[in-house]
Amino acid sequence: HEHYVRPTITTSSALEIVGGRHPVVERTMPREQFIPNDVRLDDTQRVIILTGPNMAGKSTILRQIGLIVIMAQVGAFVPATSATIGLCDRVFTRVGASDDLGRGQSTFMVEMSETSAILHTASARSLVLLDEIGRGTATWDGLSIAWAVTEHLHERIGCKTVFATHYHELTRLAEDLPAVRNFNVVVREVGERIVFLHRVQPGGADRSYGIEVGRLAG
Repeated sequence: HEHYVRPTITTSSALEIVGGRHPVVERTMPREQFIPNDVRLDDTQRVIILTGPNMAGKSTILRQIGLIVIMAQVGAFVPATSATIGLCDRVFTRVGASDDLGRGQSTFMVEMSETSAILHTASARSLVLLDEIGRGTATWDGLSIAWAVTEHLHERIGCKTVFATHYHELTRLAEDLPAVRNFNVVVREVGERIVFLHRVQPGGADRSYGIEVGRLAG
């Protein structure tokens, strides 16, 4: 009655989730309010650059992909309409801000250390979920790091990657790297207001709506 399905596990590297949901977030709201999303990663589409404003749901989508893959591999049913999941050796995440003041490490240093660990240990069979790397430093430094990390994951490691970012410039990578695809979380403008539709569609976002999100927060 929770609308979970038995996933198909394959030995390929492809990952296809249709109507995927976040198993925890959907329990905190009326069922019909949670918007399911699809994701497909395979050899021709290995890296997704996911753009869209704050509060649009990028982080929830990232987390639900990771959770569905882990749940499938431990033998559980998953919150989706259907799911075909190629075996993964590891799921790497770099999500959320954290600092380690006790050891004297800034948020940015922790972020870089975690990113370094991913770059040194991920294989072509890994799933890498990145949320906003590079934001703890100056814009051009951060963008350069995010750009180089994405290139390395695409060119050298060849793993399945979803990278949620505010750097719209990263969408240009899709022009140069054959397996990079741009997706964005849909926002509709209604007069002065913005409405978050929590739905993923192909293409890059053209702006970040930071001012509008600030206005929503008062």
